[in-house]
Amino acid sequence: MLDLNFVRDNLSLVEEKLRLRGLDPGQVLKDFLEVDGRRRRAITEAETIKARRNRASEAIAQLKKSGQDATAQIAETKELREQIQQLEKTAADLETSLQDILAGIPNLPHESVPAGKTPEDNVELRRWGQPPKFDFTPKPHWELGEQLGVLDLERGAKLAGARFTVYWDLGAKLERALANFMLDLHTREHGYTEVLPPYLVNSESMYGTGQLPKFAADSFRVPHGDKDLWLIPTAEVPVTNLYRDETIEAARLPVSLTAYTPCFRSEAGSYGKDVRGIIRQHQFQKVELVKFAHPERSYEELEKLTHHAETVLQKLGLPYRVVTLSTADMGFSSAKTYDIEVWLPGQGTFREISSCSNFEAFQARRANIRFKPEGKGKSEFVHTLNGSGLAVGRTWVAIVENYQQADGSVVIPEVLRPYIGVERITPKKF
Repeated sequence: MLDLNFVRDNLSLVEEKLRLRGLDPGQVLKDFLEVDGRRRRAITEAETIKARRNRASEAIAQLKKSGQDATAQIAETKELREQIQQLEKTAADLETSLQDILAGIPNLPHESVPAGKTPEDNVELRRWGQPPKFDFTPKPHWELGEQLGVLDLERGAKLAGARFTVYWDLGAKLERALANFMLDLHTREHGYTEVLPPYLVNSESMYGTGQLPKFAADSFRVPHGDKDLWLIPTAEVPVTNLYRDETIEAARLPVSLTAYTPCFRSEAGSYGKDVRGIIRQHQFQKVELVKFAHPERSYEELEKLTHHAETVLQKLGLPYRVVTLSTADMGFSSAKTYDIEVWLPGQGTFREISSCSNFEAFQARRANIRFKPEGKGKSEFVHTLNGSGLAVGRTWVAIVENYQQADGSVVIPEVLRPYIGVERITPKKF
């Protein structure tokens, strides 16, 4: 969420940044100026009447002390009290409306984000590795998975519906091996602390990271008594909210956390997209990287976090590229995002496997996550960052497609062999 005073004092800049995102400022900001003005006037009027009431109360005390009749002044204070109550209610209602407007304003792009009108305007920064060359036509993972007997889309649909899958035997072991490998790498070499959070969160947590209210349709809601719970769309939600309504000691920053969880997404706006295979699922597993950083150093931390995610692909020997998302392709809460896209030879294209973002104070303001700068009495909002390190299912896809052999088997990358116990996956029926 953006700061109210910032929006009010920099309305032209906010409108310009919204247009860069491809949004209509009028539709996003709605009647912000009118609501803000009415709210401020109601508060000012209430304060003015309170001063009148205080003077009247003092007059009543003086009249009573001198034995005079104060009936008229008592009636006046009663009327003034009712006016104050009505004005305070009006101000509170307008405050709610104002907060609703602010909650719907996306984060503003950082000045280094390339301007764009479509995802085609994303800017490629670098590439690593060379796509493998085959003396046969490489197959997509859904064909390989079925032929190897490790990926069962049909039974996944039988159990839960479309966009669910079942892994068998070495397919399941490969998924588990990838998660363990990523967690070991991030905790042992990159300095992250591992966390195992709940897979269900409350609405306050979803609001804190920006999923609510705007993206409720993209998530799975679980009614629970008087309140709703939500299946987490990513570990970003519970891990970021660990420090909701808390103040982190400045000396601890940056705080770097990692978590492996299932993720649940309704994919409400993606019907017809990626219907083959497991690129876009309602349930998938991911290793998440989350950072809480000092505002002056958050962009340094974004570069580090992105490098940590890239290291996973480098150690697995998977070719990839890094692109900076343009203003037209950024997520709602992000100020700047790097996408890491892995090469998938079975589909002949790069596909996103990690988004690494700096949200600056956007999430911290919503979730009230602060730190106290050294030598200052007033606390400030931290900057939050996160990225996939990596999406485990999509890494599974990349390994199967990049390491496929002419005989239909799949070679296991060397760094994973201690975790999985074999050198290759060969066909097997279940």
